[in-house]
Amino acid sequence: MKMDTPPTPASGVEPPPPCRNMEDTGLTPVMMRDILLKTMFRMNAEHVSQLEKILCLPTRVTQELIDSARDQGLVEATGTLHATSGNEMGYRLSDGGKARALDALSQSEYYGAMPVPLDKYYEQVERQSIKKIQITRDQLTGAMGHLILPNELLDHLGPAVGSGRSILMYGPPGNGKSSISNGIRDALGDKIYVPRAILYSGQVITVYDPIVHSKAEDQVDDPNSLRRTSNRYDRRYVRCQRPTVITGGELTLDMLDLVYNPTARTYTAPLQLKSTGGVFIVDDLGRQSEPPQALINRWIVPLEEGKDILALQSGEKFEVPFDTLVIFSTNFHPNEIFDKAALRRIFFKIKIDGPGQEDFLKIFAMVAKKKKMQLDEAALIHLLKKKYPTIDNIYANYQPVFLIDQMIAICDFEGIPYRMSPDLIDRAWANMFVKDEKIIH
Repeated sequence: MKMDTPPTPASGVEPPPPCRNMEDTGLTPVMMRDILLKTMFRMNAEHVSQLEKILCLPTRVTQELIDSARDQGLVEATGTLHATSGNEMGYRLSDGGKARALDALSQSEYYGAMPVPLDKYYEQVERQSIKKIQITRDQLTGAMGHLILPNELLDHLGPAVGSGRSILMYGPPGNGKSSISNGIRDALGDKIYVPRAILYSGQVITVYDPIVHSKAEDQVDDPNSLRRTSNRYDRRYVRCQRPTVITGGELTLDMLDLVYNPTARTYTAPLQLKSTGGVFIVDDLGRQSEPPQALINRWIVPLEEGKDILALQSGEKFEVPFDTLVIFSTNFHPNEIFDKAALRRIFFKIKIDGPGQEDFLKIFAMVAKKKKMQLDEAALIHLLKKKYPTIDNIYANYQPVFLIDQMIAICDFEGIPYRMSPDLIDRAWANMFVKDEKIIH
């Protein structure tokens, strides 16, 4: 039986090795040549210094690629006559090169960064797997420092996050399930490498998405160091924070499929592939147009086998890595929306309940201090002894923020200092619930 690789500290992600020659890219010479020609045609790029940045290749490999195209009569040198060339050799497409570029563009409009073959991407996913992260109690507590959470909840969350397995958080609304999900994301903290595009069966699938992926600042070497190590990795990847994809009631099953652009004849990665190495949060499960059971059925193979199955326009199906911490969050009881088989496949099931009175008061005081609302003993006694008994003393984490914001709005309107009172409590409380009554039309 194959043993799992032991976890590594969050700071120890191994980068994809840089390409030293065309063969190291894993791409065929024809694929690389066509992308070069399309890029020169579409972007009017003439110099190696321009092309290496656009193609995301080292100078040596870019020059090797251009030299190969020159040998085929597709590219020709223009010399160094331009004032802006900086004595750098210029290149342009020959008539044959333009014809070949147009032919290649008719098959696929993709140009720019060289894609990463799917098999090589698998290797990088393994290097930076979410399952290799070590999360300590201090890291998790630090990321959730803005929340008042019972210790026993952290006892459950810690192993769940550290495992990189699926998590179902359930409980009454307004108790911080979404905030906890975001705290888990913040606790990860390290950087991984996201490919700009991957290649399967000659089809380009763009992965890097500036909306989903937060690009990290480039590392800078110590100028006094003799050894230069920063940014020495395959530039076809972007160094990013571990990604987080958050979906809610808008999630549909087709959002988990490849998106095909018939004009460009390229594909865009679905949400779960963009979240590889990070966190995928399905918030408000049960509010989507798709039944929760249908959504969880879509995740069965990825959750159990660590791989997902996607399909091209041709109908051909293929596997992609599924290395994602999936967090489901719902206000429904799991038994109401899932069958037992589905629940079995979700590794951790954690109930997020409302706070007790002691924690509620801590949250209330913390929010009041942050919003500069002065506490008042009579107002708090009125709230606890008169108001909460009317709802069976059921506290929720959202209530302190709601009540204090209401009182601040009233104070601003009345032109009085921010200081709570029983009267302000009553007025704020009236907006927290809607009276159950029949409205006659």
